[in-house]
Amino acid sequence: MARGMRSSLDVEYSAVGEGLGMREFWLYVWLRRLAVVAAHIMSLGLVILTSILSRPGTSLFSWHPVCMSLGFCLCMTQGILLFSADGSPFCFKSRKWKVRLHWFFQAVLLVCGATGFGFMVASKNIKELPHFTSWHSLLGVATMAATVLQAICGVFLLFPKLISTHSFPRLRLYHATCGLVAYLLATITVISAMFTDWFQALVRDTIWYIFLLLPLFPALVVMNQITSAFLPKKKITS
Repeated sequence: MARGMRSSLDVEYSAVGEGLGMREFWLYVWLRRLAVVAAHIMSLGLVILTSILSRPGTSLFSWHPVCMSLGFCLCMTQGILLFSADGSPFCFKSRKWKVRLHWFFQAVLLVCGATGFGFMVASKNIKELPHFTSWHSLLGVATMAATVLQAICGVFLLFPKLISTHSFPRLRLYHATCGLVAYLLATITVISAMFTDWFQALVRDTIWYIFLLLPLFPALVVMNQITSAFLPKKKITS
């Protein structure tokens, strides 16, 4: 009988925290929901603040921070967090619609990334400045490459007839892994932008540290969501 009770109480491990008391369980769930909502707000806030600082239209380069923040800070974040059940504003029950919206965000991300990259190259060409001489620019190239790679994996997932049935689960893992790497690279690239002369001439003192925290919190939420969804689940046996 004890053995039967143990087997009936076995549950899969997840990030929600089974095994805790009921009060701690609900507290943890609500903290997760608040974290997801905060990540949405911070990603949007970072785009708005970046747009205010760069004053788009004043120069060719002024469009670079706007396009990149819109693509990598907002669209990339929203495209991942819409699969979260913890406080996401995109409350589609159908996974089909979530996938479609995910692809919409990813398409806008690629367009914004390519446009922002083009504005940066054009601006440096006009000023006759060398390209890819800073850590920020090199990280940006790596981020774009990882983003294109995860998009290619996503195309095969969107059209599964292009691949074998046995490769589909593994490709889903590759797509999620590339997406996580691309997001972390994007976060590091955004943070490195805050050490450039352009940014530090506009933002100083305490406000600079606030800007530094804005991309970090959504990155933690996204990383937790992806790892919780794709890490192997284990059974609790005691």
